[in-house]
Amino acid sequence: MNELLNMNHKLLITIVKKGAASKIVKATKAAGAEGGTILFGKGTGIHEKKTFLGITIEPEKELILTLVPVEKIDSILTAVNKAGKLDKPGNGIGFVVDVKKVAGIVHLLKLQNQNTNEGG
Repeated sequence: MNELLNMNHKLLITIVKKGAASKIVKATKAAGAEGGTILFGKGTGIHEKKTFLGITIEPEKELILTLVPVEKIDSILTAVNKAGKLDKPGNGIGFVVDVKKVAGIVHLLKLQNQNTNEGG
């Protein structure tokens, strides 16, 4: 397996209401991300319980996984917060997780090495 020690990327995980993921991905790309992966799930948070005719409905959620260069994480998280209106209760959550190893981003690592060699 071709695993690489990673010191340059973080994983941004964003969980929003169904239908909001494309807006989030658009915001992350505008802020410098390469793209994202959208997964589907169901919410169980304190703001999730809705009822219809006495039946509890579990709202569908979209999870966006975005691998982000460390130097861009703050601006991308700010863009996600604004695009998803995450400062308001019930709209979602975004958080960052450390990435210890990564494989499959060879194109990004090559680009990063080229930029380092040209600039330094």
